[in-house]
Amino acid sequence: MSARTRKPHEVVEQALALSRADGCVVIADEHSTANLRWAGNALTTNGVTRGRTLTVIATVDGAQGTASGVVSRSAVTAEELEPLVRAAEAAARGAGPAEDAQPLVGGVPESPDFTDAPAETSSAVFADFAPALGEAFARARAGGRELYGFANHELVSTYVGTSTGLRLRHDQPTGTLELNAKSPDRARSAWAGRSTRDFKDVDPGAMDAELAVRLGWAERRLELPAGRYETLLPPTAVADLLIYQLWSASGRDAAEGRTVFSKPGGGTRVGEKLSELPLTLRSDPNEPGLECPPFVVAHSSGGDQSVFDNGLPTHATDWISEGVLKHLTTTRHSAGLTGLPVAPVLGNLILDGGDDRSLEEMVADTERGLLLTCLWYIREVDPATLLLTGLTRDGVYLVENGEVTGQVNNFRFNESPVNLLGRATEAGRTEKTLPREWSDWFTRAAMPALRVPDFNMSSVSQGV
Repeated sequence: MSARTRKPHEVVEQALALSRADGCVVIADEHSTANLRWAGNALTTNGVTRGRTLTVIATVDGAQGTASGVVSRSAVTAEELEPLVRAAEAAARGAGPAEDAQPLVGGVPESPDFTDAPAETSSAVFADFAPALGEAFARARAGGRELYGFANHELVSTYVGTSTGLRLRHDQPTGTLELNAKSPDRARSAWAGRSTRDFKDVDPGAMDAELAVRLGWAERRLELPAGRYETLLPPTAVADLLIYQLWSASGRDAAEGRTVFSKPGGGTRVGEKLSELPLTLRSDPNEPGLECPPFVVAHSSGGDQSVFDNGLPTHATDWISEGVLKHLTTTRHSAGLTGLPVAPVLGNLILDGGDDRSLEEMVADTERGLLLTCLWYIREVDPATLLLTGLTRDGVYLVENGEVTGQVNNFRFNESPVNLLGRATEAGRTEKTLPREWSDWFTRAAMPALRVPDFNMSSVSQGV
């Protein structure tokens, strides 16, 4: 009997019943995906997949402390379930005491839909999107453009059960749309991306129209040297930078003097003003359109997550409030070490507090500067300052006297997102966006465009 023939909550209960450890956490992730791909104004492939991953976390108490063992496997049959549980227990008994050991979470009310069948996606999610995409193909063909890209929709139903009585469930839809428009000779390229829960709020025709304008801008090409330029960062680029900042905001690492959030002489920079703009960087599991799990789901320990925190309720958290650093990410264990409040990493990120102005309005107020499309190949250079490097891609445009006058060469940049927040002179309207670099790991973001007076384009890049 395969994992697919038994309901996920039943598998969780059976695994818990088989456990002989002092504590046990079982996570069943039921996932389904549907996707479309296209090239040269025509669909090329589509597909639907289904699967389940089962994670068993065993905890064993000992004289020196509590150890944990974690084993994850896909497509577990009924005959393989007990060996999986025993493997997790063996891993725990063979491990030393876990540094992050805490009592397993208890006392959280059961999810009312815990015993319901998992949610599933299918090709039906594209029922309205696919015809609209076909119309976009026709318009692009008539306009001398070629469209390439893909649309992907994933639905994950996560069931968490523990020996302390937790029975929690969360359904997470994740949709991404990426669209490239190219000139027939492939010399010009423009990109746009969208994040969605259900593909009902994305318009491929509007995206194609946007890309057509950018391809028109690119008909005039200019070469600019490396240097510091007034630069307008669109929401997607801001998201990529600030997601990396969130991933680097470990309270423990900061308290130990290892990050940009460490205070010289000891402690952290919590309470310090990071931006003169009244910007608030926050996460909220109930943010409309960006909903994410309202409890911790940790398949492993490391960094700022702990398997002992599974099921811990999450809440709206301001990381930065009106320019002031308020929270760093912590587990229960690292919060105890640092004296900081418990603040688990959440699955979305929002920056707001800017003016209610569009990117187009910000362009119109630019005397001379650069307008980026997106960033990619972002890598860390120096954790002490959170200096990042990366490349621009699919269009860097010159703005003169409020109008885009042409496309310039790509650049390599060197910048710290923390430093950028301190130097930004304007933030626009917050809108949902797709971070291009991190779209495989983090899609739920809402950001404004930012104006930076002296963005560091450190060298010229020959990339497209």
